[in-house]
Amino acid sequence: MNKQKVVTIAARIFMGLSAFSLLYVSVMALCSPQAVMDLVQVKLSNADAFSSIRGIYGGVGLTITVSVVYMLVKDVQKGLVFLCMLWGFYALSRIITIYTEGSLGAFGTQCLKMESFFFVISVALLVMYKPKSRFADSISSPQ
Repeated sequence: MNKQKVVTIAARIFMGLSAFSLLYVSVMALCSPQAVMDLVQVKLSNADAFSSIRGIYGGVGLTITVSVVYMLVKDVQKGLVFLCMLWGFYALSRIITIYTEGSLGAFGTQCLKMESFFFVISVALLVMYKPKSRFADSISSPQ
């Protein structure tokens, strides 16, 4: 198996893992918004709060999950770019929090480590990924 095929398979596995992790939180938020907020010791106190968590973590999370799965199938390179931004901005938002509000708790620290790790993996895969050339495909296959 050549290097590019290994990189493509690794990229698709990584994209699938990312989609699964996002889907897990999304389904949890849709079914039990309070369970999501329990991770950070926040009590939801009204219907608008429940609705907001369902919308952001549930609805938006499902949209992101579907987008990642679509790119996994249709355009791995764009999917890797998207995941670089997603995991990178998640990590950046936690770093901003450290500088503005102070150190994170155990949950936030663990998330920062995971998001940073996923960011590094997505960047590395993107750098190694070489999509098939459309020009080469058009020359080799008659129209």
